[in-house]
Amino acid sequence: MQVMERYGYYMLGLMLTVMILPLVGGILLQFIKFENRKFKQLYIFGYVFINTLLVYILLSNGTTENIRLINFAGEKLNLSLKIDGMSMVFAGLVATLWPISVLYSFPYMEHENIGTIHENIFYLFYTTTFGVTLGIAMSGNILTMYCFYELLTLVTVPLVMSTLTREAVLASRKYFYYSLGGAAFAFIGMIFLIMYGDSIEFIYGGVLNLSAIGSSKNLLLLIYVLAFMGFGVKAAICPFNSWLPQAGVAPTPVTALLHAVAVVKAGAFAIMRITYYSFGCDFVRGTWAQYLLMAIIIFTIVYGCSMAVKETHIKRRLAYSTISNLSYILFGVIIMTPLGLVGALSHMIFHGVMKITSFFCAGAMITQAHANYVHELDGMAKKMPKIFKIFTISALALMGVPGLCGFVSKWNLAKAAVESGNLMAYIGIGGLLVSALLTAIYMLTIVVRAYFPEKSFNYDSISDHVKDPDWRMLLPLTLLVIAMFVMGVYSTPFVEFFTKVASGLI
Repeated sequence: MQVMERYGYYMLGLMLTVMILPLVGGILLQFIKFENRKFKQLYIFGYVFINTLLVYILLSNGTTENIRLINFAGEKLNLSLKIDGMSMVFAGLVATLWPISVLYSFPYMEHENIGTIHENIFYLFYTTTFGVTLGIAMSGNILTMYCFYELLTLVTVPLVMSTLTREAVLASRKYFYYSLGGAAFAFIGMIFLIMYGDSIEFIYGGVLNLSAIGSSKNLLLLIYVLAFMGFGVKAAICPFNSWLPQAGVAPTPVTALLHAVAVVKAGAFAIMRITYYSFGCDFVRGTWAQYLLMAIIIFTIVYGCSMAVKETHIKRRLAYSTISNLSYILFGVIIMTPLGLVGALSHMIFHGVMKITSFFCAGAMITQAHANYVHELDGMAKKMPKIFKIFTISALALMGVPGLCGFVSKWNLAKAAVESGNLMAYIGIGGLLVSALLTAIYMLTIVVRAYFPEKSFNYDSISDHVKDPDWRMLLPLTLLVIAMFVMGVYSTPFVEFFTKVASGLI
């Protein structure tokens, strides 16, 4: 018993450490005077990398029971933390991509040249977001997750408005208002779970007390739809997605994490939690709520790709792509089968790698060539060959080309849809096929224009200063490309782990 208690305290201490260390490191950054920028960058990367190692140690110790921190009222309302299979997936993604993003951010922020004080404040919020996102991943119940979810909004608003331009301020306001509105709907869902659930903990299969619900099933289904759409605001589900393209005014290291890891994936993760661990699939499957949400998700998949095709601004084009791909994840969730959750988890991880690569390439194009629009990339592959090779691979992965990780997740989603026997899921397969075609159009347009400009194009019009970035940008991109190949060719261990999570075994 004492050994178990000591183990619980050890795990709790480690969980609290990985959440607080990025905040403490960011606060100390405001007071430490560094002799030069390299020492400061080494310090920032150091505490972020140490935090990632601590997360790996934490996850390697396996799962935990719920560990309570604070009791608010009786036994039911409390803040608690735990590690389960879902926590491992999301926390592992966050911990892996954050130090890579920080390393990439150094040359980018040098290019921004925003001043020491402003840059230090930027890194305070940039690294604090790391800890808050881990808090969402390791939440033991919906109340704890909701608190961290709200905190995520507060620490990311300053990042969206970090350039302090009029566009950035307006974008941050819109993001804030949308997030608050979504949180209000999510709060309603949480209240009803407290009222009608046997517990607020995350328990595979759900926690609703069916005898207490009685004739109120349709009301609870409506609440589930509201909670789904509320958390879906951060996952950029239609019609609450317009904040995401506008948030592209933030520096690329921010938008890369917003679109690939922290904010949007937190929304998708929260929806997985309430669907499989709170309301329960058995309660929602086959009801009008499932069909309504599936229709909205399929529409979002096609809408996002369609908007990406017509968008000429590079980062906004990738933002619309994110809107579409996030609904791939939600499509897997709403199928409400273990295989559907496998597809959702696969795409959550694999899309994170693919999309952060695309955004990092776009950031390199902006810093090196000052190119913000697709037509400005004509012939640029000759000057930036490494960046455009990497971007081409990420484009092929997003399209779902076999041998790359995007194919694996899309295959799992399509397989889950076929085996579900759900008519709307079959329609969703058509949406996935349309999306794949449109993805090929909006991604390969950039590639083709960069490699094969019009015959009349004059390469002398490209500045001699345009070239591939230094190793601090290229190393993260190289690692991400390797990951895309490894997860595409050797996906079995990942899928097997996701299957155990989706079956409630971890």
